[in-house]
Amino acid sequence: MTLDAPSRRWTHEPPAWRAEPRALVVTTAPKTDFWRHTHYGFVRDDGHAWLEERRGGFLATVKVTGAYVAQYDQAGLMVRLDAEHWLKCGVEFVDGVQQASVVVTRGQSDWSVLPLAGAPSTVWFRVARHADAVAVWYSADGADFTLLRLAHLPDRGVAELGPMCASPDGDGFTARFDEYDVRAAEQPIALHPPT
Repeated sequence: MTLDAPSRRWTHEPPAWRAEPRALVVTTAPKTDFWRHTHYGFVRDDGHAWLEERRGGFLATVKVTGAYVAQYDQAGLMVRLDAEHWLKCGVEFVDGVQQASVVVTRGQSDWSVLPLAGAPSTVWFRVARHADAVAVWYSADGADFTLLRLAHLPDRGVAELGPMCASPDGDGFTARFDEYDVRAAEQPIALHPPT
């Protein structure tokens, strides 16, 4: 699967973007986000996600590079069933620190973060889906992956998958997605690093 596939669609088209077979460069719009209710009390569903339908299980990997500037600038991957059921993972800039971040939403959003040492310019993320389970890993080098989250999303047979970015508080930034790879994976998720 490639990032320039004609079947992909934007949840909300960003002000500037360019898609190549294995790369996507996006400039986010200001004040965009994906979030539902928890703690902050608002619903936002106006971030940018470049999605394509996937049936059954899958394993997806992407290299994410971002010029993070403002609080909550974020870039990574999204698995989406609908506006109330989705997962996003990636780098999120929080209080001046790049965090490996996962938000799981089933009506209400939850959020987990892990500080990334040394403010890396690039981080890889890997997402696996099998039935109603989704696992997320991250890597500083694209070779050694660490489990970040195992979560539940309802199994509807079809999900949308692809790069995601947003600027909840800021005026926008540029994110680049490279080395995108997705393949069918019908076996149960192995929580040791997948290959």
